[in-house]
Amino acid sequence: MRENLSSMIEIKNILMSDIVLIIAMSLTLSGGIFGASSEGGILSSFLYFLPIAALAVSLSFILHELMHKFVAQHYGAIAGFRSSMSGLLITLATGAFGFLLGIPGATVIFAHSFNKKQYGIVSLAGPLTNFVVFGVFLAMLTIINPPQSSYLFAVLYITLFISIILAFFNMLPVFPLDGSKVLAWDKRVYFGTMAAIFLLMLFFTPIPITTIIFMIIIAVFFSLFYKNLI
Repeated sequence: MRENLSSMIEIKNILMSDIVLIIAMSLTLSGGIFGASSEGGILSSFLYFLPIAALAVSLSFILHELMHKFVAQHYGAIAGFRSSMSGLLITLATGAFGFLLGIPGATVIFAHSFNKKQYGIVSLAGPLTNFVVFGVFLAMLTIINPPQSSYLFAVLYITLFISIILAFFNMLPVFPLDGSKVLAWDKRVYFGTMAAIFLLMLFFTPIPITTIIFMIIIAVFFSLFYKNLI
């Protein structure tokens, strides 16, 4: 397995996963292949959202995974991203139907002596990175204050929305998501982080309860099939 963590293979894995996620996210934002959200049809809608998805997904996903890697390496572990072919296929398929089950892969870590605190900090590093992305784009949205009908508003808002959604999903206390390891390390850190996420979503990116329930179902599904997907 360590051979799969070589630099070139890791770069190919994370770029392939990023491209698949971008396509799937563009399809999801378009309403899927059967429900395009624009009068021009699926192609017009897909092309409209593609640059937005490219920015939002790349920042939220790649930085999230790289931070896991760098923090794990800081503690002396061997770490690298590995994509899942079956997970990528599921990601594309669900995006085509207008909802996203994004399970492109994960950062795998090999460590001989990691304790709960180290695993917790490594796991928390990803969602905290999404907090930073969220904060930067919220600041840009506030300072620039573009019209809500403008493309710039869509770029900024969708990017911060995807970032906080990714933070929330990964902090769910379901193995192997980040939240399960943070909770095992320190309950105060876990609930403090989740409280901050809920407040940000409540005030800046209101999310229907049905969406939250759907994400929980996805997390449980991911947990059940994790060993077969990675």
